Amino acid sequence: MENPSSRKQNNNDNSRNTLLRYAGLAFQMMATLGLGVFVGYKIDQRIGWRFPVFLIIFSLIALAILLWQIIKDTRRHE
Repeated sequence: MENPSSRKQNNNDNSRNTLLRYAGLAFQMMATLGLGVFVGYKIDQRIGWRFPVFLIIFSLIALAILLWQIIKDTRRHE
Protein backbone atom coordinates (compact mmCIF):
# COMPACT_ATOMS: atom_id res chain seq x y z
CA MET A 1 0.00 0.00 0.00
CA GLU A 2 1.28 3.38 -0.94
CA ASN A 3 2.07 6.02 1.60
CA PRO A 4 -0.15 9.17 1.24
CA SER A 5 2.90 11.42 1.43
CA SER A 6 4.64 9.50 -1.39
CA ARG A 7 1.47 9.71 -3.48
CA LYS A 8 1.37 13.48 -2.93
CA GLN A 9 5.07 13.71 -3.90
CA ASN A 10 4.36 11.69 -7.03
CA ASN A 11 1.54 14.08 -8.01
CA ASN A 12 3.83 17.07 -7.46
CA ASP A 13 6.52 15.51 -9.66
CA ASN A 14 3.99 14.78 -12.41
CA SER A 15 2.60 18.32 -12.36
CA ARG A 16 6.12 19.76 -12.37
CA ASN A 17 7.11 17.58 -15.33
CA THR A 18 3.99 18.61 -17.21
CA LEU A 19 4.67 22.27 -16.52
CA LEU A 20 8.25 21.98 -17.74
CA ARG A 21 7.20 20.07 -20.85
CA TYR A 22 4.68 22.72 -21.86
CA ALA A 23 7.06 25.56 -21.02
CA GLY A 24 9.60 23.96 -23.33
CA LEU A 25 6.95 23.58 -26.01
CA ALA A 26 6.06 27.28 -25.68
CA PHE A 27 9.72 28.23 -26.11
CA GLN A 28 9.94 26.03 -29.21
CA MET A 29 6.85 27.74 -30.60
CA MET A 30 8.31 31.21 -30.12
CA ALA A 31 11.66 30.20 -31.61
CA THR A 32 10.14 28.47 -34.65
CA LEU A 33 7.77 31.31 -35.45
CA GLY A 34 10.48 33.92 -34.88
CA LEU A 35 12.86 32.06 -37.17
CA GLY A 36 10.22 31.78 -39.90
CA VAL A 37 9.43 35.49 -39.71
CA PHE A 38 13.11 36.44 -39.67
CA VAL A 39 14.01 34.28 -42.69
CA GLY A 40 11.02 35.54 -44.67
CA TYR A 41 11.82 39.15 -43.80
CA LYS A 42 15.47 38.79 -44.84
CA ILE A 43 14.54 37.16 -48.16
CA ASP A 44 12.02 39.92 -48.87
CA GLN A 45 14.65 42.52 -48.00
CA ARG A 46 17.19 40.94 -50.34
CA ILE A 47 14.74 40.65 -53.25
CA GLY A 48 13.38 44.15 -52.70
CA TRP A 49 9.71 43.51 -53.35
CA ARG A 50 7.22 45.93 -51.84
CA PHE A 51 4.79 43.20 -50.76
CA PRO A 52 6.23 40.79 -48.14
CA VAL A 53 5.48 37.51 -49.96
CA PHE A 54 8.19 35.42 -48.34
CA LEU A 55 7.43 36.79 -44.88
CA ILE A 56 3.88 35.51 -45.22
CA ILE A 57 4.95 32.18 -46.75
CA PHE A 58 7.59 31.41 -44.13
CA SER A 59 5.28 32.50 -41.30
CA LEU A 60 2.58 30.11 -42.51
CA ILE A 61 5.11 27.29 -42.92
CA ALA A 62 6.31 27.93 -39.36
CA LEU A 63 2.71 27.81 -38.09
CA ALA A 64 2.13 24.50 -39.88
CA ILE A 65 5.29 23.08 -38.31
CA LEU A 66 4.14 24.32 -34.90
CA LEU A 67 0.75 22.66 -35.21
CA TRP A 68 2.43 19.41 -36.24
CA GLN A 69 4.81 19.62 -33.26
CA ILE A 70 1.96 20.29 -30.81
CA ILE A 71 -0.15 17.41 -32.12
CA LYS A 72 2.82 15.04 -32.12
CA ASP A 73 3.91 16.03 -28.60
CA THR A 74 0.47 15.88 -26.99
CA ARG A 75 -0.33 12.49 -28.54
CA ARG A 76 2.97 11.05 -27.37
CA HIS A 77 2.45 12.10 -23.72
CA GLU A 78 -1.19 11.12 -23.22
